[in-house]
Amino acid sequence: ADTLTVWSGGRTVFVEGGAIVTAGEIIVADIDAVATASDITAGISASLQDDMGQETTIPSWKLSLPHVLVATLVAFLFGYHLGVVNEPLESISTDLGFDGNTLAEGLVVSMCLGGAFIGSLLSGWIADGVGRRRAFQLCALPMIFGASISATTNNLAGMLLGRFLVGTGLGVGPPVASLYVTEVSPAFVRGTYGSFIQIATCLGLMGALLIGIPVKDIAGWWRLCFWVSTIPAAVLALGMVFCAESPHWLYKQGRSVEAEIEFERLLGGSHVKSAMADLLKSDRGEETDATKFSELLYGRHFRVVFIGATLFALQQLSGINAVFYFSSTVFRSAGVPSNLANGFIGIANLLGSIIALALMDKLGRKVLLLWSFSGMAVSTALQVTAAGLLASYPGALYLSVGGMLTFVLSFSVGAGPVPGLLLPEIFPSRIRAKAMALCMSVHWVFNFFVGLLFLRLLEQLGPQLLYSIFGTFCLMAVVFVKRNVMETKGKSLQEIEIALLPQE
Repeated sequence: ADTLTVWSGGRTVFVEGGAIVTAGEIIVADIDAVATASDITAGISASLQDDMGQETTIPSWKLSLPHVLVATLVAFLFGYHLGVVNEPLESISTDLGFDGNTLAEGLVVSMCLGGAFIGSLLSGWIADGVGRRRAFQLCALPMIFGASISATTNNLAGMLLGRFLVGTGLGVGPPVASLYVTEVSPAFVRGTYGSFIQIATCLGLMGALLIGIPVKDIAGWWRLCFWVSTIPAAVLALGMVFCAESPHWLYKQGRSVEAEIEFERLLGGSHVKSAMADLLKSDRGEETDATKFSELLYGRHFRVVFIGATLFALQQLSGINAVFYFSSTVFRSAGVPSNLANGFIGIANLLGSIIALALMDKLGRKVLLLWSFSGMAVSTALQVTAAGLLASYPGALYLSVGGMLTFVLSFSVGAGPVPGLLLPEIFPSRIRAKAMALCMSVHWVFNFFVGLLFLRLLEQLGPQLLYSIFGTFCLMAVVFVKRNVMETKGKSLQEIEIALLPQE
């Protein structure tokens, strides 16, 4: 017969007109050379085994690693600018004429965060409009210009302008970095690569604290602290020229051939077909028009956006960035040398981030979040206890510092790295960039007010009540995570999307 149907390995194979046709490929064969159906079956089985071998192998992490490392320069800059005014703040206020004005000092910290809020609102549209790579380059420019203005200013207004420009770059950068790392990473190391963002943030923060050490001994040293930040920003802008574009973004733009090329750079040639098949699967049934802002606030996307925004709000209401911004001030008031204390904070932050790196793809995101917020709640209880014993018990100083270090360690294990990784995983491809922009804007709003009001609240409420409030928010976060956050460890982005957003 010219046509023969054989069932083998779960697939139907047709032999027609001298050709054997299988799902997804055509194998040309001379039908006269096929002696029996068993011969056909044997050949098909061998072919299926080869296919299965390709499907079960995992991509090499080495291909995507260089691209991820360049992207994490944004996180380094984020950490650096978080800490760059920590130690030099007193010298800056003296040189620029606002010494003793706690509101002005808070503005120097928070103006950067205000700019970040503006940048984060625009980040989704920028990332979707020009691509992830160009978004990185665009965010580097205001960071370079803003740091240069801060380094050369002679008044408070110039400092605030420079900090605002830096903030706009920081607002665009982190959400794009989270998107990019999620979209270019193989699933089995996506959590590990996400932890790189937190480690880079720690290194940037430690770098800022270390470079600020000579600020009291060398006049104008704080200006050099700002100049240094222009170097990694320039490296980021240049490095992105050589990095891969996100295949997910290219596919959304209808540039499938380029998406295949980038998948080959990131995963290897043998994994291009399966990666493209996943993109095709996730694209079925999706609308092709642009996402409207209103779609993120109600309807079928509301749940995942609500989870993301609440996670970032609780992250900031825990008080973590108050520690990073004002640890020198707090430690000095407790009689502890700020350089020593800040060094320990940097070590605790880095140690926790390394632990997260090791456990993110083993224990999962949800477990780390629960451990993290629980540990932070216990740490705030230690600080509340220390504040109550401060007048009568000399050991309370050690309890206070120990509680703060445990707080930072607990944060860096989960509450720090997980939200930025988890959210791009749970957001559907169509809304991913804009939903990240919205959630990061929530992050920056709460970050802004914590930075602006922390010293004033510490004066008005006292450490016991203020840290009790922070601890309460940590406990609220534990309950929220347990009830609302799903585990994404080891799942493809398409599997997560199907689980969280079933088709109507």
